[in-house]
Amino acid sequence: MTAPLALAVGAFARATLRDIEASWHAEAAVLGVPTDQAVGFRPGARWAPRALRDASLRYALPPAGFFDLSRERTVLSDFDLADAGDVALAGLTGETARERISDAACALRERARLPLFLGGDHSISFPLLRAYHDVPDLHVVQLDAHLDYSDRRGEDRYSNGSPFRRAVEALPNLAHISVIGLRGIRTDPEAYAAALARGHTLVTADAVHHDLDAVTRRLPAGKPVYLSFDVDVLDPSVLPGTGSPEVDGLTYRQTAALVRAVAERNALVGADLVELAPGLDPSGLSALVAARAAIDLFAAARG
Repeated sequence: MTAPLALAVGAFARATLRDIEASWHAEAAVLGVPTDQAVGFRPGARWAPRALRDASLRYALPPAGFFDLSRERTVLSDFDLADAGDVALAGLTGETARERISDAACALRERARLPLFLGGDHSISFPLLRAYHDVPDLHVVQLDAHLDYSDRRGEDRYSNGSPFRRAVEALPNLAHISVIGLRGIRTDPEAYAAALARGHTLVTADAVHHDLDAVTRRLPAGKPVYLSFDVDVLDPSVLPGTGSPEVDGLTYRQTAALVRAVAERNALVGADLVELAPGLDPSGLSALVAARAAIDLFAAARG
């Protein structure tokens, strides 16, 4: 018997559960990628897809959508959202696991206009981006406290600190990466120099705090964009449940404004939400904040 590509789960925001190997199409869809084998500090991100689905019940989508008080209008009315379950990764490691993730991402792309992948640690962004090998002039916007552009960690070239280094090596169509929210005292100097040499746009958290509007003007415009949202871009006071938190991060307001600006200026072709480690926050706040970020991302993409 052929192993399934994805496993059924309880649905995100009470979306429609769909078999990723069946024939269907949705406006947007989520797919869990439950792995944290590539972390270098505190594990727990493998439990994030389950925690995000549980927390998302706070934002269960009614047919009428949500009334957004700040904008005084309804968002996500009649939103066709599907949940394709979790990539079946039990017992898989290395390139076998990465191939399974890439295959599942390709399958979701065929079925949803906007796929959102629920990590998992940030190493998953490399195999996910391989599913976008056919998108010309692909741009990545990475909301993150860290570059994740190291060449290796010890002998490991596929840790959660290296996904975008591997992506630019493997994908000639990946034109540019913009990283927003960088901070901390543990930046890899070689990775920083390599990212600058390739022409990446690197924006610190300080720059966002100083002038958010100026930062949004540095975002891509008129491009196909894959958005990678590492929850540690947020200040730990907002979202403590992550493996490598960094002090002096972004506020939720700033992060949401950046997501809206990316969506307004570009065509979102996919996104991931990574590095939530729900067990590190027994209050459940981190999962609730991350689930809200996913809902706001869908609303921003829809306009």
